Order: sequence, then structure tokens, then C-alpha cells
Amino acid sequence: MKRLILLAAVCAIAVGPALAGNEPPPWFTPLFNGKDLTGWKHDAEVEKHWTVVDGALTYDGKGTNLRTAKKYSNFILTLRWKVETDADSGIYLRGKPQVNILGTRSGELHEDGVMVKKSAVRPLGEWNHFVIIMRGRKVTVILNGVQVVDRATMNSIGGMPPEGPLELQHHGAQLWFKDIYIRELP
Repeated sequence: MKRLILLAAVCAIAVGPALAGNEPPPWFTPLFNGKDLTGWKHDAEVEKHWTVVDGALTYDGKGTNLRTAKKYSNFILTLRWKVETDADSGIYLRGKPQVNILGTRSGELHEDGVMVKKSAVRPLGEWNHFVIIMRGRKVTVILNGVQVVDRATMNSIGGMPPEGPLELQHHGAQLWFKDIYIRELP
């Protein structure tokens, strides 16, 4: 029953409107303040390619991935993202596995070969919304209010670390992220 209540709350966040002023949902902490790269590992090189434009974290398709300064173990991550061209990108959880941003395959778990149950991605240029639940080695992915991966067990190459950074990954395409919030779980 608790799982269903949690899932219902997460789904409500997933389909709800974006909150004004980078205000996190109840019990969540913002990972991106809508103004700068505070909380993310960055240097002058990263700052050339990851900038903030109109409250969105904007990546120009060059340079390196962007990684949180803090490490996470079990969590609910919610964020909005968009691409304007067919892109191959993703979000590393604990440094791995990768939740793909890849057209109709968005939401799949790349390293573990976990495919989405059905595509829920919006057309190019529109904002999409991920809710990603990571507990132990289990990952659930909700894309635009549709559960596309259900408690898949991660067996990533080299083992699944108990904690690690979150990382916005890319393969050279322009990307946008906003409303990035996390709730750490026991």
C-alpha cells in the first residue's frame, strides 16, 4: 500500500505543472537553483558549455558531462528536459546506470539493456519530465506521467555502487534541463 501511495504522489508530481521560481515539491530539495551551477562540479571549461538561460540549464553540445558535487544512494529524482534534434543523452545514477534520453527509447536503462515498456516521449522541442526512483539496485522510471520502467534490477558493468553522483550525460547534442529536484530515501 505504501508503494502505491508513493507512486501516486510521484505521478502527481510528474504530470503537475512546473512550479514557479524553482520552488521544489514538498519534501524535495532543488539540485539546480535556476541561476548558476551551485551544487555541481564545475570549472572554467564546464562553464563555457553549461550555462543558465531563462532559468534552464543549457548545454551547447560541447565539453564534458555535468556531475553533482554530492553523492546519492537511494532517491527520487524529478527533472524536466528537452532536445531539439535527435539526441543521445542521459542521466547517470550513482555514476551508472544511465537512464537514456534517446527519442522513443527515452527512459531505458542503457547499460543493463532494460527497454521501455512503451514510448512516452514528447515531440522534439517540447519539455519532457522524468521521475526516477532509485532504491538499492532497483530503478523505476516515469516519463511524462507514464511508468516506462518498473523496478528493474541494475547489474551494471563493474557492479552497482552503493552511492555516487548524478550526472547529466551527452553525446554532442544541445540539451536543456530545469526543475531538477531530489528526495533522498532511507
